[in-house]
Amino acid sequence: MPPLNLGNQQPQTPLDAEHAWRTTAERAADTVLFFDFDGTLAPVDDDPTAVRPAPKVLAALEALAPVVQRVAIVSARPVDFLRDHLGGLTGIDLYGLYGLEHSHSGGETVTEPAALPWVPTMAELADRARAELPAGALVEFKRLSVALHWRTAQQLGPAVEQWGRAQAERLGLRVQAGRMVLELKPPVDRDKGLVIGEVVRDAGGAWYFGDDVSDIKAFAALRARSAADPGFLGICVAVANPETGREVAEAADLTIDSPAALGDFLTRAVGHLT
Repeated sequence: MPPLNLGNQQPQTPLDAEHAWRTTAERAADTVLFFDFDGTLAPVDDDPTAVRPAPKVLAALEALAPVVQRVAIVSARPVDFLRDHLGGLTGIDLYGLYGLEHSHSGGETVTEPAALPWVPTMAELADRARAELPAGALVEFKRLSVALHWRTAQQLGPAVEQWGRAQAERLGLRVQAGRMVLELKPPVDRDKGLVIGEVVRDAGGAWYFGDDVSDIKAFAALRARSAADPGFLGICVAVANPETGREVAEAADLTIDSPAALGDFLTRAVGHLT
């Protein structure tokens, strides 16, 4: 079977997922599987604390982890949140807050040292947001970032975004837009693309599954790795959604309908890789 290398450019024809998994099986021990959490492994919820992985997802990850080089979750959520919501899975690497935190295979949580001095700033920002933003906006404090949500009050989107960007400029923070959310984070060089680029340096292949605009940086990292090494197999998968789905899908090789459909997709993948 000829090598399948789709990571260096947008494919001109739809990706044959079954072919891609069979090709992955030939190099499974050198392959990394990356997943975003919200909107990818778990459906988005009006209450960010209430999300849970879609059916079949955890069982599939548990089955895939021993047969590939690594399974990694790369998320805007803190590591502790991911650990609590992954049902005690072992052998999974967790990268939280866009890589400002990480934990390998159940080990201790390590924080990027350059981000630690920003914890008081983020706490003060969260307090200010709760005091100044209109009722209906949800403020999510994550220790090293603050997410401003307007999913349950969509008419507030422009005002919340304007307020958040003004605060970011005032404090020297970076901004990450998302699905009815604006996240403010320290000016530290960590994002999903940098995490993926570092992890795949010695890998023979990788899949990345994501649903939001921050995941496009992860796709770009796989494209860059494939461009540098034609033997590298890079597959970018978008999970559809009504807010950012089109933009993410246009950057991907394959689109899956929902987190629930991803659970089915990964269950079928287990058959190819085990």
